[in-house]
Amino acid sequence: MPKGLLHHIELYVSDLKRTQDFWGWFLEELGYTSFQKWEEGQSWKLEDTYIVFVQAEDRYLDIPYHRCRVGLNHLAFHASSRQHVDEMTNKLKARKVNILYSDKHPFAGGKNYYAVFFEDPDRIKVELVAPE
Repeated sequence: MPKGLLHHIELYVSDLKRTQDFWGWFLEELGYTSFQKWEEGQSWKLEDTYIVFVQAEDRYLDIPYHRCRVGLNHLAFHASSRQHVDEMTNKLKARKVNILYSDKHPFAGGKNYYAVFFEDPDRIKVELVAPE
């Protein structure tokens, strides 16, 4: 295994069922498969990297996530092409997912940066970016 590759990411979420519905669909569209599942969480894996979602305890739900606070700003995933970004954008819209920067889409990241930016159920920003 090459040194430094990402092993896994673990995110605590406010509503595990809503998160499973959102992330399960999206990650499986990108080629991930369900990896682990237990009462308080679930993970999806692609090759040697996996993403874990865990239900946060009630006592920690008083302050909602915000990407401008200290901590995670967003997660970015590779798309296979610009067409893939467009297809996924249409699927996201059909699922009524909040598309960010829609006035600049698909160039919100710059004139040569083709991507869709959107939010998960906890308003974590997610990005799907085409190769340059």
